[in-house]
Amino acid sequence: MQLPATMLSRSGAAMAMTAALMVSASAVAREAVQPGKPAPGFSATDSGGKPVSLEAFKGKPVVIEWTNHDCPFVRKHYDSGTMQKLQKDATGKGVVWLTVVSSAPGQQGHVEGIEADKLTADRKAAPTAVVLDPKGDLGRLYGATVTPHMFVIDANGTLAYMGAIDDKPSANPSTLADARPYAREAIDAVLKGKPVVTASTRPYGCSIKYAEPRS
Repeated sequence: MQLPATMLSRSGAAMAMTAALMVSASAVAREAVQPGKPAPGFSATDSGGKPVSLEAFKGKPVVIEWTNHDCPFVRKHYDSGTMQKLQKDATGKGVVWLTVVSSAPGQQGHVEGIEADKLTADRKAAPTAVVLDPKGDLGRLYGATVTPHMFVIDANGTLAYMGAIDDKPSANPSTLADARPYAREAIDAVLKGKPVVTASTRPYGCSIKYAEPRS
């Protein structure tokens, strides 16, 4: 049965309006994630199948690190031991460190729980938990775009920093020697109860391989 042109036109207009509303809502969500504002609350699942929520860490600083173990920019920091040292230094001072994997199934960087735990052990990483986000809900909530993408939240639940791990947008490990460690600076400031001097920077790395948005 062929629908009348007027009905098709209305249907198309409705679909266009729905798409526009989805884009608008997404833009508003991204704008809401800004240093100085409350970090978005969330509930997710870690690599062991246990629930993880921001609310559960109330009163503690939290670092959220988006990762993709196959990304050369991520490998620069893990193969050199830079990321592991930062994790250990932070968690040793009471910071909660959440490593998030938002790669969709079948995409680069996607892992299931067992593989995620093996990667943590093999790399001698030290996150508090590895959060699995295969649908990309958490990543989109925070507006995470690349790996690594870093977020630092203070003990009051306020987003204190978002952006790059350092100021060297390169996958070459030789750039680490004289890099300015934005994430480390932010963590240190939060632990001292001081404002973060550089609260937002442009992140660099591999684009996050998100699942297609649900209609």
